[in-house]
Amino acid sequence: MAAPVSIRVLSTTAMKMVFEELSARFERETGNRLDVQLGPSLVLEKRLAEGEAADVVIVTGPGAADLASRGKLAAGSLIDIARSLIGVAVPTGAPRPDLSSADGFKQSLLAAKSVALSKPVGGGASGAHMAKVFEQLGITAAMAAKAKYGAGGAAGLAGLVVKRGEADIGIQQMAELMAVDGIDVVGPLPAEIQGATLFTAAVAASAAQPAAARAAIAFLTTPAAKAIVKAKGLEPV
Repeated sequence: MAAPVSIRVLSTTAMKMVFEELSARFERETGNRLDVQLGPSLVLEKRLAEGEAADVVIVTGPGAADLASRGKLAAGSLIDIARSLIGVAVPTGAPRPDLSSADGFKQSLLAAKSVALSKPVGGGASGAHMAKVFEQLGITAAMAAKAKYGAGGAAGLAGLVVKRGEADIGIQQMAELMAVDGIDVVGPLPAEIQGATLFTAAVAASAAQPAAARAAIAFLTTPAAKAIVKAKGLEPV
């Protein structure tokens, strides 16, 4: 019988609650431990591109494809895990922004004193998308004066900024907003400005435990795991 191993996972923060729920179950079923390091996808992609070692990688679909093309991910190991919608949250009990249309949400943003979100460059996928949305809505300058950017990763979630009372509105992946207690998650962005993000898992080319890494990814695609993925604000693929 093989000795238990520790599997190093570099994962988008959007999977935080999924791993909190599933890591112990995985260890019970396999004997192996998941050592999960969370961060914004773009940051993780940069770290991997620069040579950081891992066993399992979970980043955006385009990011995974790019890393694979550079030889940073094992050929044939890419598996789509989940899609995530960008959502909106406010402090508990606060007035809710209008999510019925893009124009309605635009007016809510302009009325807010401050808005928490991921950095548009070097942050999460939602930050880059929202920069395009602000440009589309013609409010880039106005939002630059209101933006409160989280530090990224589990400690820098936009929901935490909202919870501390430092922002009237938080915008981030639905799963990341749901990871913060004590705020009201209003719902996803209006369809016409929504940006669904695909998250893909793969075995890193640098994997010290490639077989165990493949087993971990397979575990994330089981019906039981997919049910948890859905319960935590993501759409299983």
